[in-house]
Amino acid sequence: MTIAMQAETAAVDRSLVIRNLEKSYTADKPILKDINLKIGGRGITAVIGPSGAGKSTLIRCVNGLVAATSGEIIFQGENITRLRGRQLREMRRRIGMVHQEYSLVERLSVMENLLTGRLGYVPAWRAWLRRFPAEDIAHAYELLDAIGLTDFGNRRADQLSGGQRQRVGIARALMQQPDLLLADEPTSSLDPKTSVEIIELMDKLAAARGIPVIINIHNVELARRFASRIIGMAKGSIVFDGPPAALEDKNLAEIYGGQSWIE
Repeated sequence: MTIAMQAETAAVDRSLVIRNLEKSYTADKPILKDINLKIGGRGITAVIGPSGAGKSTLIRCVNGLVAATSGEIIFQGENITRLRGRQLREMRRRIGMVHQEYSLVERLSVMENLLTGRLGYVPAWRAWLRRFPAEDIAHAYELLDAIGLTDFGNRRADQLSGGQRQRVGIARALMQQPDLLLADEPTSSLDPKTSVEIIELMDKLAAARGIPVIINIHNVELARRFASRIIGMAKGSIVFDGPPAALEDKNLAEIYGGQSWIE
């Protein structure tokens, strides 16, 4: 990264502020209850908790895939909960997303999947004809090298292993050149060794670009190892918020509901 790029990165405010966020799909049954968070513009923030705690809903409210019932999500001076149409699409360009089940286009090549990360920036006719700007193609090759798949550009996505697919998913999100990276259970379908490799890769690539990461994750040990901050959720509320060193068994019992799974 050049000195000019470093200066530009340092000048961008990538912090996220969530105020009094609520989400209900059914009246009187909130999935998120009065969520208040300020997440700084660097490092990994891990959100842990049992299934149904509201972790994925929180992530999806942040990138506008799910409309909040009430509250505010402020990113780069804009309230995401109020954005619609073109304004929301433009905001999503600034927020990269790594999905649980990869969400690649299986019949397309690895390179074509990476270039879909630029769809919000190029005219539709260019995307349809696969005529992406030369700088986008060069960036895609750089990311292929960074994720260790230099020789896989022409291979179809459905010929990759799970770990390779998730690497492509990370690179595709970074192709957006986002100011925030979200990851929704990115290791849930992977074996333990590959899971470590994926979080390590995400951490390395995001840190090099000054991009903060918010990750939903079930693996508490991975959260402790890579996150600088852990947020514990239970039944739609935040019940723990602090550094990994402060996360004790009593906190895990409150988050996951009882001591039996710890013992």
